[in-house]
Amino acid sequence: MPSIDYRDAVGGALLVAVGAAFAIYSWIHYPLGTVTRMGAGMVPFILGEILAIFGAMTLVASTSHEGTFPEIRVATPLVVLASVVVFAVVVIPFGLLPAAFLATLIAAFADLSFRPFRNLVLAAVLSGGAYLIFSVGLQLPLPIFAWPF
Repeated sequence: MPSIDYRDAVGGALLVAVGAAFAIYSWIHYPLGTVTRMGAGMVPFILGEILAIFGAMTLVASTSHEGTFPEIRVATPLVVLASVVVFAVVVIPFGLLPAAFLATLIAAFADLSFRPFRNLVLAAVLSGGAYLIFSVGLQLPLPIFAWPF
């Protein structure tokens, strides 16, 4: 029985699939042009090919050492998806900072080791980063704090 690292094999196969999909889509829908006069599809096509090549290298390398089949937990992606939904629902009525803070706290429950102090600090830092990026840097017209009552 061949030894295989299933986590690397699945990850490599996903990278091959995503890279090939990007390369094929850009090849079909955009002009590639030439190397000296690149078209709109040249960069996504090349990046898709590079991603597929790295995925193939990871897939081949996964056969050289043995690994365990990873535990599949359905709750983790559902918690992360719930944090995105909470952000989308909260950002307009309450503002950017409360939405980012709450979404970070909810997403922290996806980790098996929940540490309250670390997660509060992480939520504060990410909320500050969201403020700097979206309000200061991009100057988006999002309210920082809003009180709907």
